[in-house]
Amino acid sequence: MDLEKIRTIIEKDFSAKNKVREKGLIHSRKTIQLSGNAIRSIHRGEQEKAKKMIAEAREELSQASAELKDHRDIYFAGFMQNAEKEYVEAEATLALITGKPLPEPDSLEVGYAQYLNGLGEAVGELRRHILDLIRHDELEKGDKLLDLADDIFYLMASFDYPDAITYSLRRTQDITRSIMEKTRGDLTTAIRQKSLQKSINELQEKL
Repeated sequence: MDLEKIRTIIEKDFSAKNKVREKGLIHSRKTIQLSGNAIRSIHRGEQEKAKKMIAEAREELSQASAELKDHRDIYFAGFMQNAEKEYVEAEATLALITGKPLPEPDSLEVGYAQYLNGLGEAVGELRRHILDLIRHDELEKGDKLLDLADDIFYLMASFDYPDAITYSLRRTQDITRSIMEKTRGDLTTAIRQKSLQKSINELQEKL
């Protein structure tokens, strides 16, 4: 039994996997960083800057996929799925806040589970934007965005499959539901306060 030969074969395989893993990690981390920065730019109203960073994030994701195309076990180790989810979140946040149609998963070249989880996380960004709209007394816009968040939640809730297939979509559903309930409460309170203030003003004018 030539154990040294066996060791050499395995060492060569492990070494190759480790090299592509490191390259994939670099690109996936850049994808996550760019996606996060893009979302921050969206909230600051810097849409063109956000679009540029999202395009860069997509390129990083594509490079990571290319590096790992012959090593599917490494591709599905987890870090790529997280990068895809963060990229989807950025794309979805931009579309929702700017009033554009949501991009489809195949056009983004991401897994379906990552797509759904990314949409769920985008609802959290919608909450932040809706709170900004409440502060600026743009309640109607906030109400429309909440309707979009409802649509996303019902899309997610329509899938009932094991976590091994959906990458813990149930957990994302639970978080999304909680975010929506809080946001609906905040928006309802703001609408009632505005209505009450309007009634008070009308009464004062009559006195």
